Amino acid sequence: MFEDKRIAVIVPAHNERRLITQAVSCIPAYVDHIIVVDDASTDGTREALLQHQDANLVVLRHENNRGVGAAVVTGYREAIRLRANVAVVMAGDAQMDPKDLPRLLEPVVRGEADYVKGDRLSWPGVHRVMPWERLIGNHVLTWATKLCSGFFEVRDSQCGYTAASTQLLSMMDLNVLYPRYGFPNDMLAELRICGGRLAQVPVRPIYGMEQSGISLRTAVFGVPKVLVRSLARRVLSGRVHPRFVRTK
Repeated sequence: MFEDKRIAVIVPAHNERRLITQAVSCIPAYVDHIIVVDDASTDGTREALLQHQDANLVVLRHENNRGVGAAVVTGYREAIRLRANVAVVMAGDAQMDPKDLPRLLEPVVRGEADYVKGDRLSWPGVHRVMPWERLIGNHVLTWATKLCSGFFEVRDSQCGYTAASTQLLSMMDLNVLYPRYGFPNDMLAELRICGGRLAQVPVRPIYGMEQSGISLRTAVFGVPKVLVRSLARRVLSGRVHPRFVRTK
């Protein structure tokens, strides 16, 4: 537990055999549930996980590849079922620093925010760590996400390192969220529709052995389509003024 709150960490994984056990092993001991959602991996990801000894580990599997967003939603539903108070999303490629986890949890645990988003672009020295093409793409998509979500304070729309109150998740229509890349952007629009409070915290960008599953075509054409869809849903809901929380 973390400050008397039950914590679930959701790890969406597709063909992450090389790094999945490393990612799971680094999750702090105060986490009550580690929920790995194997999104129809074909490289032995599930088998590697089954050899990992951890009483808190739950391995779920999609028989067909449904996308990273769908894997996160499956994890959210499991976290709600397990009665966790906070559901965190961490990547299966060890690209998120567990040392940043308390920083994401605190605004939710203190009741100050419903959804906390990691912000790599505010991390000192990010320009020396993040590949230039990702850096440029991130800035462009973040600008577009500001317009479509209504959260104009968003600094790193593509960061998937997040913490959400399960109370908030229980209020959301998880079925409408985009199931593939573009999920983080769509999640912000749904947060606005639910009247949720957003906070952001700097997190360390990590790049090493992992391989990005997002193609240039998806970034240029796919995500913008998701953003238009998100904007239309938000406008139709009548929710136009976001609630943003500044962390201390």
